[in-house]
Amino acid sequence: MRFENSREFARELDRKDKLAGYRNEFIFPRVNGRDVIYFVGNSLGLQPKRARKYVDEVMKDWAELGVEGHFYAEKSWWDYHERFSEKLARVVGAKPAEVTVMNTLTVNLHLLMVSFYRPTSKRFKIICEEKAFPSDQYMIASQVRFHGYDPEEAIVEIKKRDGENNFRTEDVLETIKEVGEECALVLIGGVNYYTGQVFDMETITKAGHEIGAFVGWDLAHAAGNIELKLSEWNVDFAAWCSYKYMNSGPGNASGCFINEKYHNKKDIPRFEGWWGHNKERRFLMEPEFQPEPTADAWQISNAPILALAPYLASLEMFEEVGMPALIEKRNMIVAYLEFILHEIDKQVESTFEVITPSNQDERGTQLSVFLHGEGRELFKYLMDHGVITDWREPNVIRLAPAPFYCSFEDMYEFGQILKKGILEKQHKMKKEA
Repeated sequence: MRFENSREFARELDRKDKLAGYRNEFIFPRVNGRDVIYFVGNSLGLQPKRARKYVDEVMKDWAELGVEGHFYAEKSWWDYHERFSEKLARVVGAKPAEVTVMNTLTVNLHLLMVSFYRPTSKRFKIICEEKAFPSDQYMIASQVRFHGYDPEEAIVEIKKRDGENNFRTEDVLETIKEVGEECALVLIGGVNYYTGQVFDMETITKAGHEIGAFVGWDLAHAAGNIELKLSEWNVDFAAWCSYKYMNSGPGNASGCFINEKYHNKKDIPRFEGWWGHNKERRFLMEPEFQPEPTADAWQISNAPILALAPYLASLEMFEEVGMPALIEKRNMIVAYLEFILHEIDKQVESTFEVITPSNQDERGTQLSVFLHGEGRELFKYLMDHGVITDWREPNVIRLAPAPFYCSFEDMYEFGQILKKGILEKQHKMKKEA
């Protein structure tokens, strides 16, 4: 499609957008009396209006039923988490039995590493990407130290080539091959949080298995954003947060994938608790653990129902729309945003470098933009004028136009605010000179 940098063109795209109505399903913060342009769905998604209804249902059941809500609420609490399995499986490309919801993201990665990081004197190394999200760095290093190894020796980081912004798949594969039989685990973020690059998860998973390693993925920036086929790719395990593209609310519950080939194994190491015990016998209070025959065997405590309620509300919208439709709009709106950035770049004495891959197959909703010649002053200008984005050192803003609630007119309006902010700064600098 031939894009145009005009409000009329953007509005025409919105008129043709099949998902446009879902914008009204969300609550927007307001700045200067207007709804913001919200680019931080990769950090915290907006609140779905229907989330309050789901939370209120739980509060009402708690008030009227007390403990009996576990069994007699309309959405009974003792199996509340099971309502996620089929819907969430469709989002991440899994079988319903391979998906569960529990705890929070880094907690779940730690718990999954009990099962999938089992180092030996010969096979003890973990391969990850350099400058992974800090929580992953801390988690991996602490796991290595817990097992008595030196992170300097046990952690192998995949590097970017000098002068390049993104990882090359061939370099990832070469690193896996070089580490070989010393590798116990490959654990990478499916979408790099800084650049928005999507890794070739299928190819990397296969390469990890060829050297005898387990392969897991942190899908914090992938779930609800890109196409995932965890079962088909034969991934061993994965975990993701729910509060970014899945709009479940701040710090909310994490989803987990555990490949079905590890189900029904009593000998697999795992930290166990009563909610992972055989559901039909759970309240018999038996002393010996009998695992659920699904990913629910990795559950430990009973589910936090008040936290799950808004997640379920959002997940119902994913079920209504489907990932293919979200991805179709995502591709169009990200392409239009990229076009707008390049158009504004031509009109001002500044240079924007989009460090996210231009290949549509290697990116999701996020564009990371290096603002050469600009700084936090421009970021502050955007925020003060109702463009909610985020800043990453040394000079990058991340823009994530979530397809559920961002409009094409938002992209045009952002370009106008960006242009005005740069020109006002340049005018001020010339005046002071």
